[in-house]
Amino acid sequence: MLVVVLALLAALSNAAASVLQRRAAADEPEGGAGVRQAVRWLGRVLRRPYWVAGAGMLALSTVLQAAALGAGSLALVQPLMAAELLFTLVVGSLVFHRRPDRRTWLAFAALACGLAAFLTSVAPAAGRSTAPTGRWIVAAGVVLGAVVALAATARAVRGAPRAGLLGLASAVSFSLTAALLKEVTGRIPDGAGAVLGTWPLYATAVAGALAFLLLQSAFRAGTLAASQPALTLGDALTSVALGWALFGEQVTLGVRVVPAAIGVALIGAGTAGLARAPSVSGSWDAASRSTDGDSPRPGP
Repeated sequence: MLVVVLALLAALSNAAASVLQRRAAADEPEGGAGVRQAVRWLGRVLRRPYWVAGAGMLALSTVLQAAALGAGSLALVQPLMAAELLFTLVVGSLVFHRRPDRRTWLAFAALACGLAAFLTSVAPAAGRSTAPTGRWIVAAGVVLGAVVALAATARAVRGAPRAGLLGLASAVSFSLTAALLKEVTGRIPDGAGAVLGTWPLYATAVAGALAFLLLQSAFRAGTLAASQPALTLGDALTSVALGWALFGEQVTLGVRVVPAAIGVALIGAGTAGLARAPSVSGSWDAASRSTDGDSPRPGP
């Protein structure tokens, strides 16, 4: 229960960070074209209280996720992080003062039920807190090979397929980042030297930067609706595989494979629906640029 609470709090913090920083950007008028104008615009945004609060929530999310990974399994924590979309809908609706429609609430229910069905079916059990170096070499090689293959394939296509492929590449990278973060937390009891003097901490930073860059490329390649399902499902399923391969985490399938598959389908459908919701995709942000204070102009 503690792991679930920590993971859900991390997802809530991530959602709040995303919405608050989007709110800061929406409050700042566009600075025009050109690098100098873009830098000036960014400098003004970074001084916005909303952006500072969002940065604080992002830092808190990292701490909460690390605590969850240190106490529980990768196969449980990362799928729960998909709840970020649920929280983004709620927080975004409050911040941008817009009420979700019935279709959006149905997508919300589908994602929530899908997560519950998937996690109760596979019933991930905790394994080791750290993994042998040999397993890391194999797992990292497979993951990085998959990322390179997905990115190379994405270069040959355009539009939604490209966004989906890059979203999946980002998801796999985020899963590797979470696995490395779990390795770091597992070494904390051995002292500061075991954390600062070994490779996992620095590999976590590199993998996280790669995942972030791939995510930005996915957003530029297409809509959130095109990339988010691959991002959400890819992260959850890859994390289950990495948890088993690296840390010996066990999942229960057998006759439960059917409800687990139904859960995956519901997660995909719910994610696709929520990615189209204005409070999640950010299409309400522009409404607040033409308002005074914190109350955006009503939509049509």
